[in-house]
Amino acid sequence: MTEPSSRSELRALLRLGLPAAGTQLGTMMLGVVDTMMVGHLGTTALDAAALGSLWVWGTMIFGIGLVLGMDPIVTQAHGAGQHRRVALALQRGLVVAALATPLLSASWWLTGDGLELLGQQPGLATAADAYVGSQVFSLWPMLAFFALRQYLQGRGIVKPALGVVLLANLFNVAANWVLIFGNLGLPAMGLEGAGLATGLTRCFMLLCLAGWTWAAGLHRGAWERPSVAALELRGLAEIVRHGIPVGIQYGLETWAFQITTLLAGALGEAQLAAHVIALNLASLTFMLPMGISQGAATRVGNLVGAGRPVLAKRSATIALGLGAGSMVGGAVLFVVLRDQLPRLYTADAEVIGLAASILPIAAAFQIFDGTQAVGGGVLRGVGATRPAAVFNLVGYYVLALPLALLAARAGGLGLQGLWLGLSVGLAAVASALVWWIRRRASYEAAPPPAG
Repeated sequence: MTEPSSRSELRALLRLGLPAAGTQLGTMMLGVVDTMMVGHLGTTALDAAALGSLWVWGTMIFGIGLVLGMDPIVTQAHGAGQHRRVALALQRGLVVAALATPLLSASWWLTGDGLELLGQQPGLATAADAYVGSQVFSLWPMLAFFALRQYLQGRGIVKPALGVVLLANLFNVAANWVLIFGNLGLPAMGLEGAGLATGLTRCFMLLCLAGWTWAAGLHRGAWERPSVAALELRGLAEIVRHGIPVGIQYGLETWAFQITTLLAGALGEAQLAAHVIALNLASLTFMLPMGISQGAATRVGNLVGAGRPVLAKRSATIALGLGAGSMVGGAVLFVVLRDQLPRLYTADAEVIGLAASILPIAAAFQIFDGTQAVGGGVLRGVGATRPAAVFNLVGYYVLALPLALLAARAGGLGLQGLWLGLSVGLAAVASALVWWIRRRASYEAAPPPAG
């Protein structure tokens, strides 16, 4: 069999990765729109929504990672032509999501107490608790959406999720308009209405993607009627075994950035605002390598399952280069437009100056961030999810956060010190992932568990 050229492999990765990047960006825009619309309720409501969202994503990210344990199973089974195994992976992924929901829901009901323990003002914590409490019902639908998305994506079907997320943004705007401000004859619910709108949007996303999948016959060839096989413990354990390290990896990364936000807040209001601006800009550009990461998980996993280890390793190498290269444009903009970009967010001269001082550091940060994001996707494709969790633990909590705190406080570098510490940690994570993928990763498919 003639192996595809590097150029054709690059096209295959982009065909999978670009729509996935659009889906990631569209999902992020749901939160951006919520923030913009809640902002009209006043500063207190805006702060409460921000704290509530911080708590939601800080907890739900573990559930999402758990569901992403489907990735190596679906991608490799699809590559090997094991269609029943693909179907069972979806059904078991939905069961795993259901099993994780009660524990995560309990954490959402404790939002107010948790935020107060973290030192937040009681009034803001109470408001955030109401905001989160009004969307608890949408936790399983959101996890189920991710399970269905991974089922399709693992088989190379990436455009429906993008279409659904675009529709969801329109639905979200309408739901916010009705429920926050009291339109179409409904009472104005304020912050709780914003949470309810967010929850309804998540349910809308699941229903749309499920309806699209069924109506277009996208399940054909990888579907069977649900049965007790979906509850088989070995099959569920396989997803959990892959998913727990992914959940830990995502959680460690998310919590690290949330901790640096708290550290920036301790430096002062202007420093916090500048940090949030730089982090928001970095998050926007990060969506592209996140999409490439999804594409890499699919492509590498498909090739591993098809018994083509040489091409799988080449695809992994190309994906890593693409992840780093995709961030070069953003890095250049961060340096060249460091004085202009913060003006999109604020007119405060002090905040603009502080943000401009850290954007060149964020530029270097971008390259490492893109590399580590894609590296995590490659490891999901080959079914080796533990190394990324270990590297994140060491990179963020042994290197990045201690160095950031030391440089910011003892070194007197303030906000720049925080970002230098983050960059060093990310560089370590990215380097470790590249080394593992090039030297230690196996591109041979592991036999599926019995049952």
